[in-house]
Amino acid sequence: MTFLDFLIDPWQPPFMRRAFAVAVVTGLVCGVVGVHVVLRGMAFIGEAVSHSAFPGVAVAYAFQGNLLLGGALAGLTTSLLIALVSQNRGLKEDTVIGVFFSCAFGLGIVLVSTQDSWSTDLSSFLVGQVLAVGPEDVWTAAGLGAVLVAIVLVLSKELVAVSLDRETARAAGLPVMRLDLILYAVATAAIVMSLEAVGNILVLSLLITPAAAARMLTERLWAMSLLASALGGMGALAGLYVSYAYDLAAGGSIVCVLTLLFAVTWCLAPRHGLFARARRSGVDVDARTASEGAL
Repeated sequence: MTFLDFLIDPWQPPFMRRAFAVAVVTGLVCGVVGVHVVLRGMAFIGEAVSHSAFPGVAVAYAFQGNLLLGGALAGLTTSLLIALVSQNRGLKEDTVIGVFFSCAFGLGIVLVSTQDSWSTDLSSFLVGQVLAVGPEDVWTAAGLGAVLVAIVLVLSKELVAVSLDRETARAAGLPVMRLDLILYAVATAAIVMSLEAVGNILVLSLLITPAAAARMLTERLWAMSLLASALGGMGALAGLYVSYAYDLAAGGSIVCVLTLLFAVTWCLAPRHGLFARARRSGVDVDARTASEGAL
């Protein structure tokens, strides 16, 4: 197989074209939203929401409803409860997330235990089913993704202000609680979007890893958002190529590629990378040695 064949062949089957579209859109959107999640230091929310969607999926499965819709409703309810309870500053945000996360996942396990057996639909929710998306899923992902990106871009400055200093933002007249609710709701929607691509178990990677890599490369918000979006989209695209070429799980392949991109960035980032820090340490040691020799 030539390199050109490798690039073109995966686009021949219609199901692969749909998978590419959904995966890339999801990667782009999660990159933009993930930047604010990383800046806020609330990476744990991704894990909490994805797992809190589990009881909603279990209920939908029991009543033969739409699994994605059931998961979305459960995840959104949990995220809004977390945002409300977190307004009590006597509790740290990660503590509140931990309480609701464990409760929701435990409830999901109890609900699943009432069923005689697992089905393919329920297991696909856990590991993703991007190769099985239909045309309507592509348009839904594109429409929802556009709305989420627009919300984040419009409220970008306010969200950053709250992330950096909540009390100063409140004193400046910003509606902190409302902004918290919006950020939680947007993050939840992005996570639900990602479930078809990588599944419940791996969804945190798509939201956090591109943003974390972009954070290593720049400190400017607009550049960070662009880089995270580009890394998310490219990682999803490359992951599907790997999945197609070697007959591997699509969701797992996407996550492995994204993690590889993060590892490369962590090593090679011009200012914060491992090699850059090592060079600066070497220069500092040489400067101290020279200074001591001069004395």
